[in-house]
Amino acid sequence: MTPEQFLARLAKNGPEPAYLFIGPEAYERTKCRRALLDAALPPDQREDGFTRHDLDRMPLAAALDDARALSLFASRRVIWLAGAEAAVPRGPRGRASEETDDEDENPQGGLAAYLREPTPDVILVFDCARYEFEGEDKARIERVEAFYSAIPAKVEFRPYAPEAARFQAQRLAKEAGIQLGLAELALLLEATGGDASRISTEIEKLRLFAGTTRKITADDIATLVPDAQSATIFGLVAALGRGDRTRALELLDTLTRAGEYMPLALTFLATQFRTALAAREAGLRGAGQIQAHFNKMGGRMWPERARQIEQTMEAFSKERLQQAVQRVFEADRGLRDARPDDRILMEEMILALTAR
Repeated sequence: MTPEQFLARLAKNGPEPAYLFIGPEAYERTKCRRALLDAALPPDQREDGFTRHDLDRMPLAAALDDARALSLFASRRVIWLAGAEAAVPRGPRGRASEETDDEDENPQGGLAAYLREPTPDVILVFDCARYEFEGEDKARIERVEAFYSAIPAKVEFRPYAPEAARFQAQRLAKEAGIQLGLAELALLLEATGGDASRISTEIEKLRLFAGTTRKITADDIATLVPDAQSATIFGLVAALGRGDRTRALELLDTLTRAGEYMPLALTFLATQFRTALAAREAGLRGAGQIQAHFNKMGGRMWPERARQIEQTMEAFSKERLQQAVQRVFEADRGLRDARPDDRILMEEMILALTAR
């Protein structure tokens, strides 16, 4: 079920004996965790009734024994079992041997036995936040789901889709009372990677920094939000594409004064050029095709990022993209030499890429 379905069922039917919380998205997980605690434990029982165990440190059998034990201090309990993936045996599809009833040797069978007769007024939450639903983690998350298949209530915490993240950011900005334009909103989404928890945190920081009486500027975001200086680096890419040596050197000066770590800036430049080169070689046209292509390959690309790639493709021919990748590689290698002068190496790269 989705987090929204979980909240609706919780409000209608109350808590169930056990849940599997699975997926990396933190913002909705926090909302669901708070709602579950509010529904299960009165405030005066919260301290004694809530228990947290880490399954990478405690066997599942010991956690189930704790769930079966009656508490002298709390009439209701919520037991949060973090690191649920640690209990999954290293076997096909995460299944343990079924030839024994010993819960230490057959934790999956022990969990199924517990759920047939769960302890009244005890709620177990198995939390697996480590794996993504796509890419290399897909097989791992399937093994976790197979191992905990006896738990009927599974809540999936999937990352926000780009449009959902944009809507969430607009809603949070409105609730905070800050004035956030479309360009600044796109910069915030790019800097946070569309992570709802980070969006919420950064919007609160912007509210405290700029207040609610003026519009949030790109400089505000660059000052407060980690990774927001990627916008300045993209401006450098655009200047290089136009062959605008003066503007490129001005932007390098801005990055230097801001204390930007130059190897990190080069990593962004390399990623930008390589992605644009790959998009050109794939024959992609327009931001929509670029976003769909790379999302299909397992990488998450935001609309604003796809538009940046499109602009880089328009500014650079295939030959210039190949040259840019080579020059960035040479600059990166130079930065790794003994006692390099970062500023000179970056200026040499800009001079080479803007040469006519």
